[in-house]
Amino acid sequence: MVVAPYLDTLLLLLAAAAAINDLASRRIPNLLLLCGLAGALVLHALSAEPGAALLSSLGGFAAGLLIFLPFYLVRGMAAGDVKMMATVGAFTGPATALHIAIMAWCAGGAMALAIIVLRGRLRLAVGNLWRIGRAALLRMPAGAAGKSESAGSMPYGVAIAAGTIYVIAMRYS
Repeated sequence: MVVAPYLDTLLLLLAAAAAINDLASRRIPNLLLLCGLAGALVLHALSAEPGAALLSSLGGFAAGLLIFLPFYLVRGMAAGDVKMMATVGAFTGPATALHIAIMAWCAGGAMALAIIVLRGRLRLAVGNLWRIGRAALLRMPAGAAGKSESAGSMPYGVAIAAGTIYVIAMRYS
């Protein structure tokens, strides 16, 4: 059975639902991600080569998790965003998960800049980056830069969805 179109369709629906939830409530529901993960595993199991497909799915899950986990550990990203990227990776495999992560970083950077500018927090954001950069250059221990006010947060599930949609759309263009 050719499952690629079904995987892509389910992934696009999952990404859209996660982005909408993240915008509305600033949360990505675990049940949504769990259902998406189950759907990906079932579809991979129905593929022509289920062993290879499930192994690729596992590798994609691990890649998605490991790509965003460091950002969660330094409190730069929420757990739902990490779990969403891992679930996206389970659909796509490791190479495409990396490509989606790169596109999500691009979308996230553009979103962050727009949010900072629209909220009038550009000076605060630049000051925060200066403190972090200075501490890194001077090899100061973690936290030595001092605690500073956040320039704001954003629904990163939207950036992951944008990266996902872009990469999937490029397959069909």
